[in-house]
Amino acid sequence: MTLSQLSTPLSKDQAYALVDAVMAAEDLAITASAHEDPETGEWIFEATCDAEPDLEAFAALARAALGGSVQFAVEPIDPEVNWVAKSLEGLQPVVAGGFYVHGSHDTGPMPGGLTAIRIDAAQAFGTGHHETTTGCLEAIDRSLKRRRFRSMLDVGTGTGVLAIALAKRTHLPVIASDIDPIAVRTTIENARDNGVGRYVIALEATGLEHRQIATAAPYDLIVANILAGPLVALAPAMRKVAEPGATVILSGILNHQAPRVVAAYARQGIVLRQKLVKKEWSTLILERN
Repeated sequence: MTLSQLSTPLSKDQAYALVDAVMAAEDLAITASAHEDPETGEWIFEATCDAEPDLEAFAALARAALGGSVQFAVEPIDPEVNWVAKSLEGLQPVVAGGFYVHGSHDTGPMPGGLTAIRIDAAQAFGTGHHETTTGCLEAIDRSLKRRRFRSMLDVGTGTGVLAIALAKRTHLPVIASDIDPIAVRTTIENARDNGVGRYVIALEATGLEHRQIATAAPYDLIVANILAGPLVALAPAMRKVAEPGATVILSGILNHQAPRVVAAYARQGIVLRQKLVKKEWSTLILERN
């Protein structure tokens, strides 16, 4: 596979708007992201492609989304380099919601009173450092303090960090699904390494389309940290598998996208109870009526 990265400097709003447009388009890029350069304060749009990028298609999409022409720089990505591992070098442990998420490279003493989760760099998303993950961990902590759960589902599990967090706190089974087979394998390995391999049931599934997910329904806690578009599309299916009174935690949502997600779930009788905001990202705690 030939990987390449396409990038361009934009304003913050433009960068996020182009991320939304690229992720909504089919087969244009594997991933798209926006981040601020800490040295210059400039915002950068980046997209990773698994082939030579279609610059004409990117340019046309940028004109439609931003109303102007954009020049993109393209660089090849060395497939022999574990870019996830490289990007995590030197990252400090994360404390969120009473959880302590760390890598095996962290050699400092474990703080007391926290639930430790070890997540090393892998070929899957979700190391605990992103605001969407810390938001979900805090939402999980708040929800567990409010009630006990019996049947739990983590949609788009990535590295399994949220499923592991639930399993460690409840000592009950958690179904963890992802569309990516690498994420499923990573979740199985991470759950085993964290001592909860017998509790975390990792499945390859598109959304909620899996017989085992349907068989184990209804759920009284569902967590989904993916993207706003897929979350909106999943709203009717979420209602089908959520029992009355169920808690639904959603993230991967930019602040300006939150009203659209809230409205989609309200139409299904799943209403907003609390919103956690971390920088540009919102985590929603909802409840099915």
